Amino acid sequence: MNSPFDPDTIGFLIGDIARLIKADLDRRIVSAGIGVTPGEARTLLHAARAGEVRQNVLADRMGLEAMTLSAYLDRVEERGLIRRVPDPSDRRAKLVRLTDAGVAAVQAIMQVTKDIRLRARGRMNDEDWAQLNHLLKQVRTNFTEGA
Repeated sequence: MNSPFDPDTIGFLIGDIARLIKADLDRRIVSAGIGVTPGEARTLLHAARAGEVRQNVLADRMGLEAMTLSAYLDRVEERGLIRRVPDPSDRRAKLVRLTDAGVAAVQAIMQVTKDIRLRARGRMNDEDWAQLNHLLKQVRTNFTEGA
């Protein structure tokens, strides 16, 4: 029986790839002995990407509930990898700031992510890899412009 269902639409492809990359990152972070959990590693990477940012904005960018992110931040703050500082424009809000130790942890995590990118690239040549990155950025822009 032929199904009209296409399992390779862009949504499924991107979802599958994201899930596979996340699973690979989780395995590699645990085995790398960096001293952070996979969730904490993702939190540090997103904090590095965002720069000094409010907790609620970081949670939104990560697609996490505020309480889930708060638990990750509590743990990495206890280890001195981030600091939460008052937002000068709103005393109730906290900004997340990487410490020097946090930057060092991100650098170690980036070594792990480099290996994942190499695995994702496989045998693609430089031109194809650059084109794929360009096209994916365009798809992201399509969703973020005017949103």
